[in-house]
Amino acid sequence: MADNQPHVTLNNGVTMPAIGLGVYQSTPEETTTAVVAALEAGYRHIDTAAAYFNETQVGEGIKRAGIDRSEIFVETKLWMSDYGYEESLRGFEKSRRKLDVDQIDLLLLHQPLAVEFDKTIAAYRALETLLADGRVRAIGVSNFMPSQLQQLIDASTVVPAANQIEVHPYFSQPEWRAANEQHGILTQSWSPIGGSYTYGDATKNPFEEPVLTDLAARYGKTPAQVMLRWHIEHGFSAIPKSVKPHRIAENFDVFDFTLTPTEVAAIDALDTGVRGGPDSNTLNLDNYGFPIPD
Repeated sequence: MADNQPHVTLNNGVTMPAIGLGVYQSTPEETTTAVVAALEAGYRHIDTAAAYFNETQVGEGIKRAGIDRSEIFVETKLWMSDYGYEESLRGFEKSRRKLDVDQIDLLLLHQPLAVEFDKTIAAYRALETLLADGRVRAIGVSNFMPSQLQQLIDASTVVPAANQIEVHPYFSQPEWRAANEQHGILTQSWSPIGGSYTYGDATKNPFEEPVLTDLAARYGKTPAQVMLRWHIEHGFSAIPKSVKPHRIAENFDVFDFTLTPTEVAAIDALDTGVRGGPDSNTLNLDNYGFPIPD
């Protein structure tokens, strides 16, 4: 395990590795081997979700790796179909059983249910209960815009420890990040190295972006590694996804160089203000209300 692996401290004092393995869109067949490869490479933070349908395989990978559970930070997310107080308590139990753990380190609400926000608040109250009972170590949210974050905070007693949102050089979300920081909430980045997206009439590929390729050449790194270092310099948590062992290892090899403030600012300037993922306000139970099986 890298001795210089950075950690972040959540607002309740819990610490976690800044870089984790994401398993979004990893098939069940791929997930176990990816988790084992990540843990063997030195990762100690795995991020999954009920809606990824691979929590069981994450748990299996953790067991196969043979690393003590206490060394691994396990994070998952409840899906909106399980929102509501009692429903979310059951959703937690489904995730806990699939992961085969006694305690989840960080449990998030995966999306705000914008049209039925009362269910979102009830779900978060269930997370507060789980936190008070010691069944989770920290709680938070994902894809919450600043106004929704404020609405949730006003209706609850525990400020979320993290807000997992889309953040990468082409969509850096300064307003959402500022709202997180105002409340002492960690910004956790999904899709941290972006991808090829269409912005207006142009397709932009971060792996061909001159600012990033020039910095990669300067430091003997890849553009992906430069982007992940950019997240670290900002104090974010980042959860890059891959199922290829060499890419998994590459994404973890970002602790032996630093970016200067000028270089960080140059990457900041790449922001287009255009998201690559879906607008969370468009997701509701009618179009994304699929059940999460036991």
